[in-house]
Amino acid sequence: QVQLVESGGGLVQAGGSLRISCVASGSIFSRYDMGWFRQAPGKEREFVAAIMNAGDTYYADSVKGRFTISRDNAKNNVALQMSSLKPEDTAVYYCTADMPPYSHKPYYSERAYPAWGEGTQVTVST
Repeated sequence: QVQLVESGGGLVQAGGSLRISCVASGSIFSRYDMGWFRQAPGKEREFVAAIMNAGDTYYADSVKGRFTISRDNAKNNVALQMSSLKPEDTAVYYCTADMPPYSHKPYYSERAYPAWGEGTQVTVST
């Protein structure tokens, strides 16, 4: 069972930046597909960004151009750099992972990722 631990959440003013990270357990991190989802109060959880084991990246339209997902396979780490933050980015952000034999579900689907972290709160104030 892959364990995921997020860090780096906090309070930031609108227009500011924040970087959240996730460390994954396991010896084959380089083969994991990693994703970030978020859930705002009273709303459904939604896809934010994904980075495949080959390095391909994908973003939700709402964050494209503002957020950047990256990975460091040597450190079993995936990060989400968030810039130009808006109050509507306020949410709990979850790190997710898919691993061999892979789910073969779309990268934007929650069902693609069998492993989930506990989440980290990001709050953007006006």
